Amino acid sequence: MTSMLDLGPQAREVKGLLDGVRDDGLAAPTPCPEYSVRDLLAHLLGLSRAFTDAARKDLGPGTTQNPGAGLPDLPADWRVRLPAQLDELAAAWRDPSAWAGETQAGGIDLPGGVAGMVALNELVLHGWDLARATGQEYEGDPASLEVSVGMLSESGALAARDGIFGPVVEVPEGSSLLERAVGLGGRRPDWSPAAR
Repeated sequence: MTSMLDLGPQAREVKGLLDGVRDDGLAAPTPCPEYSVRDLLAHLLGLSRAFTDAARKDLGPGTTQNPGAGLPDLPADWRVRLPAQLDELAAAWRDPSAWAGETQAGGIDLPGGVAGMVALNELVLHGWDLARATGQEYEGDPASLEVSVGMLSESGALAARDGIFGPVVEVPEGSSLLERAVGLGGRRPDWSPAAR
C-alpha cells in the first residue's frame, strides 16, 4: 500500500479558484489546447467523480470511461456540484482502504495508491490550468507539488506519456516546484491566454 496522501489542501486550492471563474469567460482558452474553461470545468467534475468512485472501489460507468472519449456538457449547477464533489473526493481518499488493493480509473486497472497519486496530480495540473486561463494566482499545495514532480519524473511515467501529457517542457535550473510540475505535465509555465 502506498503511503496515504491528503488530497484536501489541493482540493481546497482548486475550490478557491471557482469564484474567480466568470460566466462570460467559459469559452476562454486554457493551457490544454483541446479544452476551453467550460471543458476544463466539465473535466474536473468528471475526474472528481471518477476518482471518488475509484477510492471507494465502486467500479462501474464512472471508472470505466476513457477520459479521452469526450466531455459531457457543463451542467448549469456546476458552481454547487464541483465544490461538493471536490470535498467528497478528498474525504474518500482519507479512508486507508482507498490506498490498498486494486481499483480502476479512466478504464485502467491500477493499484489504489497509484490512483490516489494520479488524482492528486490531476488536481495540481488542472488547478494551474484553471488559474492561468482565468487570470488568478495559484501556488499549489507544497506537499502535493512534491508528489506531482516525483510521479511525473519517474521513468515509467515519462515513457507512458503519449495520450496523457504533452512532451516535457524543460524549465530552467532553480525553477519552483510548481514550474517543474507544470513543465513535466507538458505545459509551458509562461502560458497565458494572450501568448498562446
